[in-house]
Amino acid sequence: MQEKTTSAIEARQTGNRIVIGGIAAIVLILGTAAVLLFLNLPDANAFNARVEQLFVENASLTGQAEIKLLEILAQSGTAFSATLDSYRFVIFVLLVFATALLIAAVAFLVMLIAMNRRMGQIERKGIEVNSLLISRDQNMVYLNNFEFKLTDAAIETLSVLAEARMDDEVLSGAEIEGVISGRPSSDCEEAAGATRIKRLRDTLGNQMISELLVRNIARRGYMLAIDKDVIRMV
Repeated sequence: MQEKTTSAIEARQTGNRIVIGGIAAIVLILGTAAVLLFLNLPDANAFNARVEQLFVENASLTGQAEIKLLEILAQSGTAFSATLDSYRFVIFVLLVFATALLIAAVAFLVMLIAMNRRMGQIERKGIEVNSLLISRDQNMVYLNNFEFKLTDAAIETLSVLAEARMDDEVLSGAEIEGVISGRPSSDCEEAAGATRIKRLRDTLGNQMISELLVRNIARRGYMLAIDKDVIRMV
């Protein structure tokens, strides 16, 4: 048992390291892409520097038209610089958004894998029930923290299964029908008991609970997949 617990802890720690490594790799890749992208973007002041160079090289241009043209070029450079700064901000926001989405995707994937593993364990071991209280008078069933109001037929079916579980018995559909109806099981049909099981599951409502609580054992019959020591009937 201790070796299994240690192995489970080591597996969980390995999974956590893989998740952290995956998230770190995503951040690193996007960070590298962002740095390369920003380094290869043109300088926001390149246009202004070129316009300034034109002013210096053409100092002899003193005509009104030439001066007006240079002023227009200077204003264009300023507009280009502002536009490029806004593009830088948009790119930065998109990269941050992409990083958040990828991290969220990895987190949801890990959660989904963990949930599937947990569901697999539940399917193999059955539902973990700490207490099952059946109240025939009130037609109520208290399953852990869940409370179910059952029909008369459903409470009878569950009671029969609970009594059989306390005796470590597996009942076929015909035997369930025989116990409830008071007839010999040889005179009852298997389909009648199966119908009672189906109605019990439908009344419980929660598909996962009903399917895992009432276990169908191939070629043998039906039983409650819980510890018999937690069953109480009043």
